[in-house]
Order: sequence, then structure tokens, then C-alpha cells
Amino acid sequence: MRSVTYSMNLSLDGYIVGPDGEFGWTAPDEEVFRFVTDEIREVGVHLLGRRLYETMLYWETADQDHSLDFSTVEWAALWKRLPKVVLSTTLSAVRGNARLASGGLAEEIRRLRAEPGEGRIAIGGASLAAEAAASDLIDEYRVRVSPVLVGGGIPFFPRDERRSDLELVETRTFGCGVVHLHYRVAR
Repeated sequence: MRSVTYSMNLSLDGYIVGPDGEFGWTAPDEEVFRFVTDEIREVGVHLLGRRLYETMLYWETADQDHSLDFSTVEWAALWKRLPKVVLSTTLSAVRGNARLASGGLAEEIRRLRAEPGEGRIAIGGASLAAEAAASDLIDEYRVRVSPVLVGGGIPFFPRDERRSDLELVETRTFGCGVVHLHYRVAR
């Protein structure tokens, strides 16, 4: 059965965007960018909410921009090919290798786990991940902690009162100060 992973960048104080919606501080250096590119190769399908889907639309055509360096074009090509499922009640259509989910998040994850296929099921976006976490559907958390305090914004982790014990799988510290933490949910 394919695992469900929530992976994003966050500030040291636990936010994926700051109070003004800004997330430029998450822009990876070359070493982190290579690491993220290698991680996306392990993903079989990516679940996104509307806001993240709209943010990531840039990457659907970025591989055609001849001014970008090779590693950026490579990442864009990987993202473009990656199957995506968008969970939204406001969108009527999606572009690229994406489809709108026909059911709720739990139903979609059960369906994807039952389908044949390789690679992880990745969840993008804090709201979607909070819903998945509340339903105990996340198997792994992979976070890249940036050395910045933003003081508020959208938290990476849902603010609920449910405890989840985690097992450390891997850590990695990058030269720029970013720390990658990979945890598996203890079951």
C-alpha cells in the first residue's frame, strides 16, 4: 500500500507562509533544490488544494522558459509529468496532468491507495494536510526547516489537541542552515 506523505518548507517557528502570505524565505539554495528534486521523483501522485494548485500552475509551462538553468527546467519537467489530484469546491476545471477529485479527501486517499501504482501519495497545502492528519491518513512528515522566524501565518501542523507519536527516519543539515526532518507516524 502506498504511503501518504506531507512535505513542505517551514519556518523555525512552524509556518509555511508568513502573516502577510509571503514565502520567499522558502526559496531553496542549489543543494536543497537538488534534494527536493530527488524527493519529487519518489512521488507517484500529488494531492493539492486550490490555493497550492494555483500557485504551482507556473511550473506547468516553466520547462519552456529557455532562460532557466538546467536544474530548474528539470524540476519543472518532473512536476509537469506528475499526476495531480486537486481537491476544490470552487474550481470547475484544472489544467495539465491534473484532475479534480470526485469525492472527499479520505475517499480519494483510499481510492489512490487501492490503485496499482508506484511512488508515494504526497499532500500539499496546510489545510488539506490538517484534514488528512485529523483523519489519521498521513504516514510520514518530511519537513525542511528554514532558519527564519516569521512570527505568524499559516502553520505547517494543524492546531488540534490530538497527539501523534512519530519515529525519526532521517535528518540532514544543509550548508545554508536548512534542516530536513523525516518522520514516520508510529502506529
